[in-house]
Amino acid sequence: MKANNPQGGALQGVRILDMATVLAGPAGATLCADHGADVVKLELPDGSDALRHMQPVKEGVPLWWKVANRGKRGITLDVRKPKGRELLLSMLPRFEVLVENFRTGTMDRWGLDIETLHRVNPRLVVIRLTGFGQSGPYRGRPGFARIFEAMSGFTSLTGEPGGAPLHSNFPVGDAVAGLFCAFSIAAEIARLRADPQAKGAEVDLSATEALFRLMEPLPVEHEQLGQVRQRTGNRTSYTAPSNMYCSADGVWFSLVASSQGTYERLCHAVDRPEWIADPRFTTNPLRVKNMDALDGELANWFKSRSFSDVSQRLEQHEIPFTKVYTIADIEADPHFLAREAIIRLPDPDYGSVPAPCIVPRVVGRESPVPRSGPSVGEHNAQIYGEFGLGPEQLAALQAEGVI
Repeated sequence: MKANNPQGGALQGVRILDMATVLAGPAGATLCADHGADVVKLELPDGSDALRHMQPVKEGVPLWWKVANRGKRGITLDVRKPKGRELLLSMLPRFEVLVENFRTGTMDRWGLDIETLHRVNPRLVVIRLTGFGQSGPYRGRPGFARIFEAMSGFTSLTGEPGGAPLHSNFPVGDAVAGLFCAFSIAAEIARLRADPQAKGAEVDLSATEALFRLMEPLPVEHEQLGQVRQRTGNRTSYTAPSNMYCSADGVWFSLVASSQGTYERLCHAVDRPEWIADPRFTTNPLRVKNMDALDGELANWFKSRSFSDVSQRLEQHEIPFTKVYTIADIEADPHFLAREAIIRLPDPDYGSVPAPCIVPRVVGRESPVPRSGPSVGEHNAQIYGEFGLGPEQLAALQAEGVI
């Protein structure tokens, strides 16, 4: 990916004001910035956003912030103060999208209810990303990623049978909500661009519902079969073989052979062609029913061979598998290297910092490399200057704690 490309992205020209804190809402705005949107990151003057204080932090520098808020310009503004509210409302006609993730009713208490926002900009899209939505008995509850994950049913599927449910060492719930946030913005922008007379919208995005949306088979499985899907460790309850295995030299790898053709190739790969006609394993439902026997045989076979031998066999027979990668493996992998899956964001503290590439790629269009996330109020003079505020006015607002 090369910087300074004039083509930009599909969202070039879209202006987004990101008022959200921590990760989910900001992640959605960042994805839009990756594709050309002009995103202004608004935070309190004291820099108290929790993401600035979450690990990894190096000598006081918030590394997660740098990559999570890449491609944005940063301003400070306390919208809870009357002058801050007034300044925000004066700016909103120049934006198409506002992203916020405060508890339901918070913006209303600040005098920033949806009617007021749409009065100053009738075409404004307001993304309200909360834990549980703008309605319902839980609408005022606080929430973080692990709460969304546990409540959506996601966490109940992770862990060993009979053991404790397990969370990932990454806020999956925030990431999924961020994806739905970006999708919501893109969908609403498409609607507005198609109709110059269209009005803005209030988007009620529940992070719990976003994650639950991915749990598609659970309701129909429960209603039609009376089943409540449970934890199965590294196995799945819907296809077999599909598990984590370990080689003789201690390398863990994931293998999936869902289709009939893949399963039959696997039988040849592990020198067990007779399994193809074995009445326990002839169809996927039978393999799921008898997965203990099938997995036991496979685990023993893999455990008696080096990973080099195993990988050679599996590649030869075109079996989907992979070693379980760490970030060190990703950085060294020739495929990731060939696709430049890690890009370097220009950064004032370190020269540049590594981050995942822009996704998706559009064939024939080079995406400019975004810079790292802004420092507290880094672009105050630039952005407020665009709205006619001079140095003296900014100094006065800063003295009052407004910016």
